Amino acid sequence: VQLVESGGDLVQPGGSLRLSCAASGFTFSTYAMSWYRQAPGKERELVAIISSVGGSTDYADSVKGRFTISRDNAKSTVYLQMNSLKPEDTAVYYCKVRLVRLNYWGQGTQVTVSS
Repeated sequence: VQLVESGGDLVQPGGSLRLSCAASGFTFSTYAMSWYRQAPGKERELVAIISSVGGSTDYADSVKGRFTISRDNAKSTVYLQMNSLKPEDTAVYYCKVRLVRLNYWGQGTQVTVSS
């Protein structure tokens, strides 16, 4: 199983970014995928989750209305569109898949929101 995140960057408050997570080593289309983030000195927290076929999504209250999770099963990729970014969104963002009671994580991508 391999998860590779990309798209993190330094962005000004109010800006937008799209993160990508390319997956391999498992049947991507049959598993829910999620995005987490971890800010310095804080615990890792769930940001968004999407069902295997993309029909169901859920978000942390802190990002509802600003972030959108989506997936392309043909490309084995999950995305996180982040709009109206705030300094408190600064964190390392990770994608995760849970397979047979085991969690697999990517290496993370840094998002910094600062003027």
